[in-house]
Amino acid sequence: MSRFLNIAIFTSLLASLLLAKGQTTPPAPNAAARPVRPTPPTRDPSTPGYVTAKDLPDGTNAPPIADGNFIIGPTHNPAPETTVQDGVPQGTVYTFTMESTDSKIYPGIAREPNTFGTADPNDPAKLIVTTSHPAPYARRVTVYVPNQYVPGTAAPFIVGADGPDPLLFQTLDNLIAQHRIPAMVGISIGNGSGDAQGSERGLEYDTMSGLYAEFVEKEVLPRVEKEANVKLTKDPEGRATMGGSSGGSCALIMAWYHPELYHRVLTYSGTYVNQQWPSNPQTPHGAWEFHEHLIPESPVKPIRLWMEVGDRDLLNPNVMKDNMHDWVVANENMAKVLAAKGYHYQFVFARNAGHTDRTVKQQTLPEALEYVWQGYPITSPKN
Repeated sequence: MSRFLNIAIFTSLLASLLLAKGQTTPPAPNAAARPVRPTPPTRDPSTPGYVTAKDLPDGTNAPPIADGNFIIGPTHNPAPETTVQDGVPQGTVYTFTMESTDSKIYPGIAREPNTFGTADPNDPAKLIVTTSHPAPYARRVTVYVPNQYVPGTAAPFIVGADGPDPLLFQTLDNLIAQHRIPAMVGISIGNGSGDAQGSERGLEYDTMSGLYAEFVEKEVLPRVEKEANVKLTKDPEGRATMGGSSGGSCALIMAWYHPELYHRVLTYSGTYVNQQWPSNPQTPHGAWEFHEHLIPESPVKPIRLWMEVGDRDLLNPNVMKDNMHDWVVANENMAKVLAAKGYHYQFVFARNAGHTDRTVKQQTLPEALEYVWQGYPITSPKN
């Protein structure tokens, strides 16, 4: 395992050096500099057009057995389940690195530093990016195996984006010991670098297709089973996805396009906005399509969803001027269409919270995990 850690540390240092060098590189010709995001306003959960939600006492969370819409905050204290507790069995964490040269699905791209894109003059919902090109990457995968795992048995698991996620692993330790969730494997997958249109991370997380789920299934999970010496369940009821921002929309994308693989989804500040690139005529508005067309116009899928948004979450008009880059509106719209279609979902609007707010995650993650895993059998762990 130390060999994998050394490789990961070296890769991280190399990436930092390359980034520092890239910051001095002038923008490529005909490329727009990335616009500065304006400071988001504080949104009121009682705004006309927002969903009706239950305002909870400050410092409390929504019950893990309840569907619907809830308002929390403004105080966000870490839940005790997110910290180390005396006498709780600790899981084992394994780390390994995956190189782009080994991937048949994601050989790697990158957008030139200090560049963004330009709006299509014929369609403000399209972004033209001319500075994206093939580029290698290395990603770190971190795997948590609970102390209660029985070797040789098929374990339920949760796949998370933008890893590593030690907060998730610590929370799993405590919830599993308290018999509140099944003894599951946690898989935290690093992204392929960059952000938004033209980047590897954007290609992986914002593309409206089943490709990322297929990458995880074909290239990541077999390595997880080998490196951590575990067996992972094939039952979609025993598989969950999670993430924040574009990692959140990716979590739903995985389950939406492959419901035979995943039934449970957990998202913080999900990027249910128009950020897909390249443009796809089947989903021209990217993840905005979830609440605009896909969920309202499709048969109900076997997906259970927990999601959160902050009152100061992103509002990014950017160069596109397409009115599809308000994270609060996008998540509010998601709650509306999920309710209308009869999905099991819980939506949390957090006061005094920014984008993928860590204090909110520290407060809510235990109950969020409990909600997502409702209905799945919990086998009494052998401590």
